[in-house]
Amino acid sequence: EDKWILSKLNRVIPEVTENMEKFELGVAAQKVYDFIWDDYCDWYIELTKSRLQGEDAEAKVRAQQVLCYVLTDILKLLHPFMPFLTEEIWQALPHEGDYLMLQSWPEHHVELDFPQEEKAMELIMEAIGAVRTRRSDRRLGESAAPLTGGARGAVRTRRSEMNVPPSRKARLTVATLEQEVFTAGIPFLKRLAYGSEVTITGMSGAQESDKGMVTVLTHAARISMPMAELVDLEKEKARMEKELGKSRAELEKLQTKLGNPGFVNKAPANVVQAERERAEKLATLIAGLEEQLSSMA
Repeated sequence: EDKWILSKLNRVIPEVTENMEKFELGVAAQKVYDFIWDDYCDWYIELTKSRLQGEDAEAKVRAQQVLCYVLTDILKLLHPFMPFLTEEIWQALPHEGDYLMLQSWPEHHVELDFPQEEKAMELIMEAIGAVRTRRSDRRLGESAAPLTGGARGAVRTRRSEMNVPPSRKARLTVATLEQEVFTAGIPFLKRLAYGSEVTITGMSGAQESDKGMVTVLTHAARISMPMAELVDLEKEKARMEKELGKSRAELEKLQTKLGNPGFVNKAPANVVQAERERAEKLATLIAGLEEQLSSMA
């Protein structure tokens, strides 16, 4: 996680610098904002909490050092936009020199490029985003009921779809070709994806029966959780059957509409296309609900 955030910072610095030199100030500000919000606050601070609150003094200091290093460069990147606030915060951090405004502009450092670790961390983040309960729109750290790197809050995740409370943990089985990456990520999956236990298997494990399991997919993994550990099966089955019936009725109406030559020939092309896309999404939703209900039978 340390190499991931340093590598992400190292990539955003030259991008923001180029935008500033071209006077693309809005673009530069948005990139700094996205890095602070999505990468530093939303993920990295959460990823370091176990070390900051743990008993390993050396690991705690390393986390603090990286947090401070990245925050210092963030303040430098923000300084042209928010000079007074950034100066005030910088004065409260360990620093050399009298003023932030006199410090050197951040630079790209080749030795801080970690593409492999960056990719590996984002595979774990994608899995966490697919499993966990949606909390507000983006922030992982809020106690109220994101994603994904990726998985942002607009995506309804499996736990949130099933109204599973964040405090309820379940065993996770991760079938993947990236076993080494996900094994290293077990502590994050336990804490941020609410795993009571995490088992990493090869993709052959995905061929086993999914009866009684809730499964989510990312492009690198298939993650299964025992449904009985998450919800009241009868209540969840009733909810899904109700949703299935409603979706089927809606799709039937839509298909009747799309089968009417008067509508297809007279309505604007973009309206017809939008209705067709709606029908495709409903069909996909219905197929998913039917599959889930079948696994619960």
